[in-house]
Formats: sequence, C-alpha cells, structure tokens
Amino acid sequence: MSRYTGPSCKKCRKVNQKLFLKGTKCHTNCLVDKAQRAEKEKRFGGGGRPVKMSEYGKHLRQKQIARLSAQINEAQFKRFFAKASKDKGQTGAALLRFLEVRLDNVVRRLGFAVSLKAARQLVNHGHVKVNGRVLSIPSAMLKPGDEVAIAQKTAETALVKQGLEHAEKTTQRPSFLGWDAATKTGKLVRWPDRAESSINADEQLIVEFYSK
Repeated sequence: MSRYTGPSCKKCRKVNQKLFLKGTKCHTNCLVDKAQRAEKEKRFGGGGRPVKMSEYGKHLRQKQIARLSAQINEAQFKRFFAKASKDKGQTGAALLRFLEVRLDNVVRRLGFAVSLKAARQLVNHGHVKVNGRVLSIPSAMLKPGDEVAIAQKTAETALVKQGLEHAEKTTQRPSFLGWDAATKTGKLVRWPDRAESSINADEQLIVEFYSK
C-alpha cells in the first residue's frame, strides 16, 4: 500500500486549511497562515478577486479535508465510508466517529504523541497495547471499553514525554477518553459525539459527494 512521505504542509496548502498534521509545530510559522494573509492583502489591494468554486469542488474539498486529516489513502477512506453507510444512524456522523476511534488517533488524543504521524509510528513499531496485547495496526477501530497503554520503556522516551506534557498543558483529552495518570493508561469510555471530532469537515457534503 502506498504511503505519503512528502511534506505535511503540502496537504494543508492543497485544501487551504490548517489540518494540524505536525502537532505543536502547526502553531508557529504555518504556510497556510502566510498564504491566507497574502491573499487578504492582495484582495484589499485590488489585485484580484476570490475564485468561485463549483458545487463539485465544494464537495470534493470537504472529502479531501477529512481524508487528509485522518492521513489515510482513498481506498481506506472509501472503506470507512462504506462501513458508515451501513450504520443505523446518520452516515456522515458515523464516518467521523469511526475515523475518530482509529487506534493511531486515540493514541494521539490521549497525549502519547503530538501528531498523528508520530502516533502511527508508535503503533507500527509495536509500542502500543490494547487490552494488554500489542496491536500494531494504526487503522484498527477501537470500541467502548478498550484500554490503551504504552510500553513502560517507551513512556520514558522524549517523544512520549513531549506529547504527555503538551496534553497536560492544553487539556486536549476529550471526555470520551478516560485517563489514568498513575499508570499512563487510557480508555475509550464511549463513542465520541460529533462536536468532539478532531476533523473539521462538513460531513453532509462528504455524503453528498459519494451519493452522486
């Protein structure tokens, strides 16, 4: 399966939106912020008009934002959408919910890593345990009741310490995740609500995109 190895900032520039793919680094020296400031200066200076996007373009843009935020390829995204389509609730809400409970994303939101890329590296290298067993599949979907822990030796690395310190400072852990600071263990206590999703995309436009 192909894996993107280029610059993360290029993905954000593609959709002209901050996707926070580099964790704390996205808050400083962001190329998207610079481009948007330049565009505003250009408009106020009379140097150009905003380009009108087609209806197809609007739908495609939202799908790209969701896919790039989750850092998965098109085939994986379609599989998640197909699973969401079979859910009893709203397809769009189910899609974002399934993307949110991916193992790599839960590892990130617990604070074991500052970015999704770093979290995926921890999972791929076998440093993460789910319910006491090593699980090295980043796209694995967790379910309520699943416990997530990290190897004790790995917890002492600079990468994990940085992530945990950042999580404590920003209080980024959502309420659908439980956290035991003493054992450095997290738990998916319930399915996340729509407002708790870390993906800033219009899910209804995504559903309409695949419905055409």
